[in-house]
Amino acid sequence: MIDRKRASNTPFAVKVEDGKSYFWCSCGLSQGQPFCDGSHKGSEFAPVKYKATESKTVYFCGCKASRTPPLCDGSHSKT
Repeated sequence: MIDRKRASNTPFAVKVEDGKSYFWCSCGLSQGQPFCDGSHKGSEFAPVKYKATESKTVYFCGCKASRTPPLCDGSHSKT
């Protein structure tokens, strides 16, 4: 079992494209944060799919403690 790793103390600002899917890293081990690279293999973690409904900048959680994954809810400032 691997523990969830805090990847960043701040969220990742990403320009997403309408209709495109993104797979957020939930374990914190990915080298391509905030997105999954398969580093969770063999653990209970799995990527979280985010499908953009419009082209805009969104903030993906970096601390991995968000109660609204994959997006930041400000948990990094409380933990």
